[in-house]
Amino acid sequence: MLIEIPEVLTKEQVAQCRQLMDAAEWVDGNVTSGSQSALAKNNMQLPEGSPVARQIGDLIQDALGQSPLFISAALPLKVFPPLFNRYEGGQAFGMHVDNAIRQLRGTSFRIRSDLSATLFFSEPEDYDGGVLTIEDTFGKQEVKLPAGHMVLYPSSSLHHVTSVTRGARVSSFFWMQSMVRDDAQRTLLFQLDNSIQAVGAERGGKDPEVIRLTGVYHNLLRMWADS
Repeated sequence: MLIEIPEVLTKEQVAQCRQLMDAAEWVDGNVTSGSQSALAKNNMQLPEGSPVARQIGDLIQDALGQSPLFISAALPLKVFPPLFNRYEGGQAFGMHVDNAIRQLRGTSFRIRSDLSATLFFSEPEDYDGGVLTIEDTFGKQEVKLPAGHMVLYPSSSLHHVTSVTRGARVSSFFWMQSMVRDDAQRTLLFQLDNSIQAVGAERGGKDPEVIRLTGVYHNLLRMWADS
């Protein structure tokens, strides 16, 4: 399942974050690459764990914790601290698949990457190219979202970022371990949750069918979830 999470950050928050990022020192993006990614990756990155990365990463994680759409779609168990990259001057990231296990450098914190996310910090009209192209069972999707919006997709997907030929594409990228490992099961739960919310809004939360459907949702979650 691929889903857009709109307005994770406000335009004001994006502007404040860009001030911090634009004044920071960027390094070669391959500092966090696996062996496969290093062959395809050409971009810049904020140093992992830098004060700016930590400050903006905390802001992102706080915002995600307040997003019902994100929580319903991801059912997050662990979120890897957000990282930040920048593409300009023809830089790109060739076709690849994200590593299955991500470990935070210098710590014992690690996750299984079930879901990948890209949160945009540049407006689409401010750069040419830089399209995130994702290929999976849902087909081929091209993603270039407004600043503050995020796309969420299975980490098992093939994906790449096309060359940026004008301007700069700045974004945050990170991974999640979901309580529900299987993407098909997460998709069913997300669709069921949406239907429950729609029926509940029409009939009221005390309607017997709403209560019954809610019970089905939680029993499926109980069956499939790790915690």
